[in-house]
Amino acid sequence: QVRLVESGGGLVQPGESLRLSCAASGGMFERLVMAWYRLPPGKKRELVALISSRMTERYGDSGEGRWIISRDNARSTVSLQMNKLKPEDTAVYYCNAYDGEVDELYWGQGTQVTVSS
Repeated sequence: QVRLVESGGGLVQPGESLRLSCAASGGMFERLVMAWYRLPPGKKRELVALISSRMTERYGDSGEGRWIISRDNARSTVSLQMNKLKPEDTAVYYCNAYDGEVDELYWGQGTQVTVSS
């Protein structure tokens, strides 16, 4: 069982930056595919960014070119550096982990990001 705990959300102004972090415990972090999803108000959940166990990165349309996902296997953490934030980035951001060896998906509790002037 993998437990994920997000941190770093908050209220920022348009154009500012924010860094989200997710700490994982209870599993073999190195083999997990880690991702960030978000749930904007009134919309469907969408992929923000993903990083594989081999450090391959993939981004959704929302953060392409503005955000960077990274992972630290030694600390079992994954981070999302969000730059140039826009009001439409307002959402609850969820950390996600996929363990392909047991075909299990795990979610964190979510952290609120609000971009407003």
